Amino acid sequence: MRLIVGLGNPGAAYANTRHNIGVWTLQRAAARWGIRLQQRGPAYRGSGRVDSEEVGLAGPLDWMNVTGPAVKALLEDLACSPANLIVIHDDLDLELGRLRIKREGGAGGHNGLISILTTLGTDQFCRLKIGIGRPAPGVDPAEYVLSAFTKDEVVAIGASVDRTVQALECLVIEGVEAAMNRFNIRDKQEGDE
Repeated sequence: MRLIVGLGNPGAAYANTRHNIGVWTLQRAAARWGIRLQQRGPAYRGSGRVDSEEVGLAGPLDWMNVTGPAVKALLEDLACSPANLIVIHDDLDLELGRLRIKREGGAGGHNGLISILTTLGTDQFCRLKIGIGRPAPGVDPAEYVLSAFTKDEVVAIGASVDRTVQALECLVIEGVEAAMNRFNIRDKQEGDE
């Protein structure tokens, strides 16, 4: 079984913020795969299949910065190792809507990942990063990630969430190498040869 965790903050006040793009993606994947998410323990959870592969979906109910213990509890409950964990999260260092899959590595300053890395004691789990872009000069990054997308950004990010669900399907069915090769690419811009 693969455990797919979408990171975000709980509560209606944060539902439409940039920091909750992991939760948005998790909800879109659940809808596409016909998996019902229900509150159970430390998360909204559900399980089902992607093709013939069994998956568990979870959106922790703790604050982003302390999400590690909930992720550890979910792994233990499902008898999964961190090697079977996929974490979906926002990334300030990627332009808006860009997707990047990583097999392992550091937190890149992301407090949710710092909590998971610290709690699990390993970096050996997969991440799907969704770019939210950098704030304008003078805007505090902490305020930026907790702000809502603009109307124009919502269109771009909606397409990115759909693409991320496709990447998740590829990752689960074909493996991380195939997903990285297919989805860790820049789309050609107009005028590129």
